[in-house]
Amino acid sequence: MLSVTPDVALLILGILLLTTVFAGSLSSRFGLPALIGFLALGMLAGVDGPGGIAFGDYALTQGIGVACLIFILFSGGLDTDWRDVKRVLSPALVLATLGVLLSAGITAGAAVYLLGLEPLQGFLLGAVVASTDAAAVFAILRSSGLDLHGEVPALIEVESGSNDPMAIFLVGAAILFIATPGASPLSLVPDFAVQMAMGAVIGLGVGYLLPEVLKRSNFYHGGLAFVISIAGALIAYGLAQLLGGNGFLAAYLAGLVAGNRTYKARLIVSTFQDGMAWLAQVVMFLTLGLLVAPTNLLDVALPGLAIAFILMFVARPLSVFICLAPFRRFGWRAKLFVSWAGLRGAVPIVLATFPMVAGIPGAFTIFNVVFFVVLVSSVIQGPSINWMAARLGIGGRAVRKGMEGVGEPLAEPAPKS
Repeated sequence: MLSVTPDVALLILGILLLTTVFAGSLSSRFGLPALIGFLALGMLAGVDGPGGIAFGDYALTQGIGVACLIFILFSGGLDTDWRDVKRVLSPALVLATLGVLLSAGITAGAAVYLLGLEPLQGFLLGAVVASTDAAAVFAILRSSGLDLHGEVPALIEVESGSNDPMAIFLVGAAILFIATPGASPLSLVPDFAVQMAMGAVIGLGVGYLLPEVLKRSNFYHGGLAFVISIAGALIAYGLAQLLGGNGFLAAYLAGLVAGNRTYKARLIVSTFQDGMAWLAQVVMFLTLGLLVAPTNLLDVALPGLAIAFILMFVARPLSVFICLAPFRRFGWRAKLFVSWAGLRGAVPIVLATFPMVAGIPGAFTIFNVVFFVVLVSSVIQGPSINWMAARLGIGGRAVRKGMEGVGEPLAEPAPKS
């Protein structure tokens, strides 16, 4: 085996990070989410590519993924306007809980039929791919200059920031039931309530205290403010997990509360955390790309494609239309766009490492199918987001193309009492 000195390893890492950013920028020019470029470069550098780097540590990948997700969610919370959250909180929470469960269940049925998995294994796969990644969607929308209006963008953003905990809980429950066949589903209800409640309390508390620490110190004008913001994200996650809460929910809420308070370091902390989130995405997707051998995807190409299509055209639309049915201010065009904007990204691939680390039967097949589903979702849905918005009359660009007054509005005004 070729010995690599620390100096050479650091040089290779720097080159990989730089070229990964260029690959992400190149993919964005073609309307693809940047994660496609990140993943592609990782796969090229991996064992089946010209780089030839042999990497197969799923536990390390899981750890890297969890750490990166903390900062991605924390940064997402910092950039979310609380006024938008209040407007769409109820429908977003229904989508983030019941919607995830419905998507997981429908996809599970397809996985059992197409892959021959056991019901619990099929549900595990469905739970892994049930959460969405709005970060990729908004990156495409902002780069195109499409002017979205109404409550739909806020709904997609808040849903994506709050649906990861539900998906993580379902994955953990499926792994528990597979490992412990006699476990009762009802026994998980109190655990779920504790996870959500404790995660919310810790997140709100850390989000409130972080600006107070910065306001009552002289750190706001120096680089130590960045260190404090990193500490805040890590403390929110770690403390919540230690006390039985959901750390990812805590990290998102901590960022949400801190980002909507006034303090001198707010702008520089937000800018720094945005850079941290991009670094986290680069590192995470590069690592995931290294982990996957493209030759392994060939065995699951056909069933993976079928599952991806069922997720995009059946599971996600059905869950969105069912969950938003009570909220009459959302027309069918809004529901259809929310359905199509449900890209799969970082979280499903990271969650797919959990069965691998736990030694669950069929975990290797599940991991490869999930990776394939994410690729298909990104390649098909990513470039067509703007086209779908134009066809549905969503945003200023569609109006200028002569679609004034076509169909019902995105969000209808609430009836007057």
